[in-house]
Amino acid sequence: MSYLRHMTRKKLVWILLGGLAKLMKVILSPELIENYYSRGFFKVVRWIIDGLFGWLPFPLLYLFIPVLLFWVVKKIRDSWRWKAPRKTKVISALSTILAFVMGSVFFFLIMWGFNYGRISIEESLGISTAPLNKEELWNELQEETEEIIRLRRMIPGVTDNALSAEYLPENLESHLRTNLSGVLQRHDFPIAGTVRGHFIYPKGIFLRFSSSGLYFPWTGQGQIDAGLHPLQWPYVMTHEMGHGFGFGDEGTCNFLAFWACSRSSDPAVAYMGRLAYWRTVASNNIAYDRKRYFAFRETLPAGIIADLDAINENLFKYPDIMPKLRYYAYDSYLKAQGIDEGIKNYNRVIMLVRGWKDK
Repeated sequence: MSYLRHMTRKKLVWILLGGLAKLMKVILSPELIENYYSRGFFKVVRWIIDGLFGWLPFPLLYLFIPVLLFWVVKKIRDSWRWKAPRKTKVISALSTILAFVMGSVFFFLIMWGFNYGRISIEESLGISTAPLNKEELWNELQEETEEIIRLRRMIPGVTDNALSAEYLPENLESHLRTNLSGVLQRHDFPIAGTVRGHFIYPKGIFLRFSSSGLYFPWTGQGQIDAGLHPLQWPYVMTHEMGHGFGFGDEGTCNFLAFWACSRSSDPAVAYMGRLAYWRTVASNNIAYDRKRYFAFRETLPAGIIADLDAINENLFKYPDIMPKLRYYAYDSYLKAQGIDEGIKNYNRVIMLVRGWKDK
């Protein structure tokens, strides 16, 4: 009975810690979270994670999942072997599940999740944001088209064929991290540790769920689907690193990816990052006037059309699995973190970029 009471107390501790962390996220102001968590405690978290595991040449997720599965199997086995009345076993199992969930919530918030409540990047940078109307979106597409044409012409040895990985710097992860760190530091955002952005296998593990990467708070690392076309690597990897530096908002991390890639000294990185943003603007124009967009697309230089076709053809290799379930699950998750627009938050990058340009 003493052992049972001990286990019950342990479960209660995790339940209370999870509930307390969740309550703090609700009641703490963005200013408090920004000053004492995002710019304070979270830096310590980054130093610890990167100091212990940043040197690993593979995603920590490869170790995390087997350890978690081993723990779950052990708990189930121990529960099965436990000689106790059925009612007691059921209550114990339910309390274990609740403790696990609330413990996960606690570590999620402590290790990263509080960043969802920090001051918005537009407020920090003094950027004004507003939705773009149909003609403003069309003008943004024209403006970005001129930029990607200019950048592509600057790439050494470029042809009208789709670009491949050979055009990217060999130390891509380090190059992108340096770009992003520089952007953040110049605007007084703290950086700490060495945020990683690993490729993860098997190919398509995220793409089949309408995603291209994942920042996993419990390991503190970003993962990029190895099935992505190289043209998408710079933008997606920088996006995940943006999460790693303490930004939860998806539109914000898209903006950071656009911004950091645009400032790269490597024209291929700058072009590929800008092309990713161009595709977002293009998709929003399609929603307004599909016929006008595709007529315009045919006038693009052959090399850009080849790049767009290569990205699309690669994505077709990984058709969605349960797209509606994924949409509603992730949409609900984002709304639970205080992002009211849910999955549409990704497109907020257009307002941020436009506001940044205007400033």
